[in-house]
Amino acid sequence: MPVVMRRLRDPDINPCLSESDASTRCMDENNYDRERCSTYFLKYKNCRKFWNSVMVQRRQSGVKPPMPTAAERDEILGALGKMPY
Repeated sequence: MPVVMRRLRDPDINPCLSESDASTRCMDENNYDRERCSTYFLKYKNCRKFWNSVMVQRRQSGVKPPMPTAAERDEILGALGKMPY
């Protein structure tokens, strides 16, 4: 598997892996009709927006690494009590 593909499939690097997979699966099941999968695209977009804002805050605070690991993301989502996206 190419390095870029491995990075995209790594849950520590890509926080929206499940949303990405769900939108791809929807496109496959609906013969690539974008209208039917718009909710999946919106959820993926909101996921990216949320984790990007977390990454910016961590970078501004000097926290390393800027993107939380998968375990840290689970703790953050657990502390929020619900999915923010």
